[in-house]
Amino acid sequence: MEKITLSLLALTAFLTFSCSSSSEENAEEKDPLFTAPLGVQAYTFRHQFADSTWTTEAILDTIAALGFTEYETGAPRGISPEDYKQMCADRGLQIVSTGGSFEQFENDPQAVADNAKALGANFVMCAWVPHKDGFDFEEAKKAVEVFNAAGKVLAENGLTFCYHPHGYEFGPNPEGEGNLLDYIIQNTDPEYVSFELDVLWALHGGGGTAPEDLLKKYGKRFKLMHVKDLKKGIVGDGTGGTPAENDVPVGEGQGNWPEILKLSKEIGIAHYFIEDESDHEFENIPKSLEYLKSL
Repeated sequence: MEKITLSLLALTAFLTFSCSSSSEENAEEKDPLFTAPLGVQAYTFRHQFADSTWTTEAILDTIAALGFTEYETGAPRGISPEDYKQMCADRGLQIVSTGGSFEQFENDPQAVADNAKALGANFVMCAWVPHKDGFDFEEAKKAVEVFNAAGKVLAENGLTFCYHPHGYEFGPNPEGEGNLLDYIIQNTDPEYVSFELDVLWALHGGGGTAPEDLLKKYGKRFKLMHVKDLKKGIVGDGTGGTPAENDVPVGEGQGNWPEILKLSKEIGIAHYFIEDESDHEFENIPKSLEYLKSL
């Protein structure tokens, strides 16, 4: 454990030095495109949280050593949200966003709000709508109903609700133009419901909708972004699932990142979370960070 953490610290120091040196050399040629605080999604470290040889403190130390200052997470089992907020703050990590299940938003949105406030989060996201054998129109209508109601409760608590599309929503809308994601966005109340764009799942949706097209079409409805890339050559199937090896370092996949980040800055997205779902997170994260700093 100690050797792994120390090696990561050394690697981070090297990348910070090399990237800052490169930026200084090219300062007169271009301004950096990615200027937001570095954020990370806790799912990136799911293997470490499941491994008893890693303590929560060691995981948080590693996240901070990699240069992250913003965090999308819930409290691990056995740790109160208040205590986890403090553990993160002690390492310079701010919990900006957390999540809840669809069932929690449907049945007790106030409890979701209370948990988010205890963590110090400003955003609360839902990443999955339960469905069988493909996401259909009835499930989209139910999602709209639940999101509008839960979003109102969260707004009354000073929080912003965001739905995180997962790629299965790109099936056709039987009662109008566009797809089921269009239906959800167009029928949820902008006052109560916003969205988190996951670039990989937008690429994988298979509906012919590029991430940059969604940003152009719906603009400020997007408040957060999952920064992740889909392996070149992979054709999405609309299932919302793909093998771990198809998650590649940012800049090595299908994403048109200069355009995506340019548009996201224009519409005011302020929080970006790297989420690496591969089984090579400690190889991929430094590559993703180096690429983002090079833009």
